Amino acid sequence: MRIVVLLGGWSVEREVSFSSGEAVCKALLELGHEVISIDPNPDLRLFIAQIDDAKPDVIFNALHGRYGEDGRIPAILDVLKIPYTHSGVLSSSVAMDKVVSRKIFQGLGIDVAKGGVFTPTQIKQGHVMTPPYVIKPICDGSSIGVAIIQTDEDLEKWSHNDIFGKEYLIEDYIPGHEVQVAIINGKSLGVIELVPHTGFYDYETKYTQGLCTHLMPAPLPQNIEEYLLSETEKVFQSLNCRGIARADWRYDDKTSRIVLLEINTHPGFTPLSLVPEIAAYKNISFNQIVQMLIEMADYDH
Repeated sequence: MRIVVLLGGWSVEREVSFSSGEAVCKALLELGHEVISIDPNPDLRLFIAQIDDAKPDVIFNALHGRYGEDGRIPAILDVLKIPYTHSGVLSSSVAMDKVVSRKIFQGLGIDVAKGGVFTPTQIKQGHVMTPPYVIKPICDGSSIGVAIIQTDEDLEKWSHNDIFGKEYLIEDYIPGHEVQVAIINGKSLGVIELVPHTGFYDYETKYTQGLCTHLMPAPLPQNIEEYLLSETEKVFQSLNCRGIARADWRYDDKTSRIVLLEINTHPGFTPLSLVPEIAAYKNISFNQIVQMLIEMADYDH
């Protein structure tokens, strides 16, 4: 097949997207496909011209962050009636918006951390919640712009950083284990635990070899593992996701509390990405995942 891989883009996750996209291009070539990589032009007219010139059978969306995985690119491809990988417009946009997706999770009976939406001005004026709490951009990924606030000094440091949005989601910090579930075509594959060597599972830790230990499978009680697997499938189906996804959870083994943080409809394909690692443990190769996504590609009719 003639496949266009979208990579790069213009979000803060541009470099991560290049890493994912290059790995996907390599896999597609090994699978025998014709591959064209496109770094989308932010001018919509020029982007459509890039697609028209390439004349793809399928588009592999390896973009990350805003515009790439928030439903805007799929919306364009729906209009062009070109099949693309991963979830469609509504699923992608709802999953990307942490405030909206929290409400969906709660409606499904899944626990989320106590939280609220605040402006940078409100946050800088003082603690809006009792520490420790987490500050998160509402619609960005890869933990970019995320901060754990435990002290006045932490808040002061955050206040001097670049501001990523007009509003932020602030949630109680949930202690315990960082666990994530990979899901392909509606079926949860397994649970992995991330143990950062310092700090938390931030951007640097995610994409730098040796800064985090991956425990696969996660050393969890069987009932906890089963809950994570089944609830991830419930969320995937409720959001009408397609292809692959990754759900990020916190598990406090002292209180047995399990909290869903988010579901990512465009998980990475970098050397340290978790969905390929979990799949490999289940004897599903990187190339097999890529081929599955190509076979499941579609557009909203």
